[in-house]
Amino acid sequence: MTGRGIIMAEPTYEVVWPLGRSVYETIPLAKRSEGLEGKTVCEVWDWLFRGREIFPVIREELRKKYPTIKVVDFETFGDTHGPKEKEVIKALPDLLHQNKCDAVISGIGA
Repeated sequence: MTGRGIIMAEPTYEVVWPLGRSVYETIPLAKRSEGLEGKTVCEVWDWLFRGREIFPVIREELRKKYPTIKVVDFETFGDTHGPKEKEVIKALPDLLHQNKCDAVISGIGA
């Protein structure tokens, strides 16, 4: 109410969901590996940020915890973000299969 006895109506706004509606169906996630003992782990990297420093540390720690683990290093798979990115990504499923990969460590630049 104002000082002259006139009632001012509050504005009304239509509510809109800011994220929009989903346009895809979700699918269940793959079952997690029960452990990495005796498994083959493949490294995939975009060759942008410290992978040459970080992957060897990860490998060492994994081998301490799982002595029978096999690690296929990122150089096997190529640069997932370089000039041949499309070809590398296209070939990735076959390379993972050829290397009998049970799990992947995917590193990206930060």
